[in-house]
Amino acid sequence: MDISAGIQASLAGRYAVALFELAAEDGTVTAVESDLEKLEAALAESVELRNVTTNPELSRKAQGAAIDGVAGVLGLTQLTQKFLAVLAQNRRLGALPEMIRAFQTIAAAQRGEVTAEVTSAHALTDDQLATLKDKLTAREGRTVKLKPSVDPDLLGGLVVTIGSQRIDGSIRTRLNSLANAMKG
Repeated sequence: MDISAGIQASLAGRYAVALFELAAEDGTVTAVESDLEKLEAALAESVELRNVTTNPELSRKAQGAAIDGVAGVLGLTQLTQKFLAVLAQNRRLGALPEMIRAFQTIAAAQRGEVTAEVTSAHALTDDQLATLKDKLTAREGRTVKLKPSVDPDLLGGLVVTIGSQRIDGSIRTRLNSLANAMKG
């Protein structure tokens, strides 16, 4: 499998590649990806968990024990638990969000998918998401997985990010462009 040099060049990317290769050998890529999604949600929800992963004053042992407890509560696979233990031992838990994103990118590429981050001013309905997914799939020529989020500051419209491409159809951007044009 060809993994982009950009992912491999970063610290988080190297860890993600190693985890992906181990998961591929075990045939557990889907399970590990599910584990990482649970972890990503837990990190987003819990300030305490984020503090445990980024606090340099905590010892390796304390970080390892805390993350092991979280792994048990979340019901993570053995491979993911070992991976987290290595991260704690190497003082790399702070880079976990970047590692999760890199792993997801690698797994999606392996499946022939691309992820589109869709930000809208209001939550999109299932029908709107399905229509958007169909249009993006036709545009990209491969399966698109949507990752929706809401940002009321957009005022209206959408911002779609696929890899390094950004399609900004938000009202906020249009108003800013108009204001800049009027300034001269």
